[in-house]
Amino acid sequence: MEWTLEVILIPVTDVDRARTFYADQCGFTVDHDTRIGKGVRIIQLTPPGSPCSIVIGSGMPPAPGQTTMTPGAIQGLQLCVPDIASAHDELLARGVGVSAVQHVSPTGWAPGKGDPWNSFMFFQDPDGNGWVVQEAPTPLAERRHLV
Repeated sequence: MEWTLEVILIPVTDVDRARTFYADQCGFTVDHDTRIGKGVRIIQLTPPGSPCSIVIGSGMPPAPGQTTMTPGAIQGLQLCVPDIASAHDELLARGVGVSAVQHVSPTGWAPGKGDPWNSFMFFQDPDGNGWVVQEAPTPLAERRHLV
């Protein structure tokens, strides 16, 4: 049986502000923006080329056995791009407060690109949910054949 991670819930305080950030500033595609009755709104957005989407919303009760997540509590969601310098420039041009490109060195984080698979940048959405962008020099479709 195939199990695929396809949607991740991102807790936000202001759905319209988050929609604008992810769609207009990050360039995610708005798959749907749905209202259910009074007070429930679900917006699904997908990063370009990604098989996994995010969902933001309001008025949705937590799933049975789960608790409500605090906006800003999600940290370390990771996007991969084939060219981190181009992705960095694109985010900056769209007004995203993104860190400089960094890599992991023997003494911790160091400025600039590292070896293959060792180039990263970081940003947060308006609520403080934290994202990591990693340069993945091999496209996802090719990596799937390596496993």
